[in-house]
Amino acid sequence: MRIPRIFHPELLALHGGETDLSEDAANHVGRVLRMTAGQALQLFDGSNQVFDAEILQTGKKSVCVRYAAGRVEDCESPLHLHLGQVMSRGEKMEFTIQKSIELGVSVITPLFSERCGVKLDGDRLDKKIAQWQNIAISACEQCGRNRIPEIRPAMTLESWCAESDNGLKLNLHPRATQSINTLSLPISRIRLLIGPEGGLSSGEIAMTAAQGFTDILLGPRVLRTETTALTAITALQVRFGDLG
Repeated sequence: MRIPRIFHPELLALHGGETDLSEDAANHVGRVLRMTAGQALQLFDGSNQVFDAEILQTGKKSVCVRYAAGRVEDCESPLHLHLGQVMSRGEKMEFTIQKSIELGVSVITPLFSERCGVKLDGDRLDKKIAQWQNIAISACEQCGRNRIPEIRPAMTLESWCAESDNGLKLNLHPRATQSINTLSLPISRIRLLIGPEGGLSSGEIAMTAAQGFTDILLGPRVLRTETTALTAITALQVRFGDLG
């Protein structure tokens, strides 16, 4: 059986030691996986290191482990990819976040646009961002990444496009003349914009061009927003990152 990987939200001692798992991790290990004393885990704390561990004892709401000295295991892509995703409804956004992180995205910013179908604000929005961050953690536990990508607070499309960034800025557009394969090498930083199901308005497209975004085309077929994000990320990782 594969040894479970568990995220620890506080930095672990490099030389090893003992610690209690977080409440969420303890619940997952003790109640979901039904693990007991003597069984092996692997911890990671976001520092790009992993720590082999063994369960010392379990309680109703607690799990104590002993962990060995950490070691660096770097599986981060050489391509720093910042995804600006106009929010989609329900499980589509969760799916996009989970799979984007498996594919190596570095940062995700949820966006509001004119045709965004999601209406969230205040506490509801804060809770949704926290939920998406937990999805990011779970994705890292599953795929082997030892750094947790940031899910940034949601912002407007205009504000995100106006942020300073020294990377290449890309916007997927069905009538673009360039493709990912025509982009010049080398590229190490990309800011990728993915619009909503209904696409960006003509005014928003003009605004992205004014902010230095390059329109690119994925292919002859019209893709759903979640398919577009994952297809573009995969193609960028194959050309500039560490896939393939």
